[in-house]
Amino acid sequence: MKTYLSLIKMRFINGLQYRAAALAGIATQFAFGFMFITMYIAFYRTNPDAFPMEISQVVSYIWIQQAFLALFMSWYFDNEIFETIVNGEISYDLARPMDLFNKWFCQCIARRLSMAVLRCFPILFVGFLLPEPYKLVLPPDFGQLLLFLISSVLALSVIVASSMFIYISTFYTMSPLGLRIIYAALSDFLAGHIIPLPFFPEGFRQIAQVLPFAAMQNMPLRIYSGNIVGIDAINGVIFQVCWFIVLFVLGKLFMNSTLKKVVVQGG
Repeated sequence: MKTYLSLIKMRFINGLQYRAAALAGIATQFAFGFMFITMYIAFYRTNPDAFPMEISQVVSYIWIQQAFLALFMSWYFDNEIFETIVNGEISYDLARPMDLFNKWFCQCIARRLSMAVLRCFPILFVGFLLPEPYKLVLPPDFGQLLLFLISSVLALSVIVASSMFIYISTFYTMSPLGLRIIYAALSDFLAGHIIPLPFFPEGFRQIAQVLPFAAMQNMPLRIYSGNIVGIDAINGVIFQVCWFIVLFVLGKLFMNSTLKKVVVQGG
């Protein structure tokens, strides 16, 4: 355990060095945040009763999404992992006395956390200072905020656990590009990144809400905004725990099966 905690610490500190990239990301996320909120406000002004979420909930959903985008963005992958597989450097990792799946998992967690820490505070600070209807508001009570924090940790874990399948698949395909595009498109849409899941048509929403993508950013963002409260929020957290366990166990099995067949070329 100490080995993996040290790995997370080193990767986290290393990620904090990329301040210029963080500033560019903050500017981009502000731009997208204002653009999305302005678009929703225009729709809500036509008929506010026609939408499944209040405008204040949608605004909070978008600001928290942008503030913690580094945690929730499913299209982000650690290119270093792909490169070690493709160029044969994975042989060094296989020779180390560490579980490769756990190493990659900790590495991805640390990288996302470092990016989130650099970017979230300016966005949250400005979001709380903005006037209505652009203002970011706090959850209704401390319990809801605590559930949001727990759900965010679980969402990050589910996202990283699911992305491990893309990394492992590269042992077979030798190029991650196609799978990354398909995975990013599906997860972005089904996790509520483009539009929140409550806006989906009823039949399609019922299907989307039981998929692992619904255990990603959909759950913490809706809990924070107040769209999911009380026992429904607790059930949502349990839903995330279940999908994390399933994905983590299946990922470990997939990794163990793959490493028995892996062939490293080059020298």
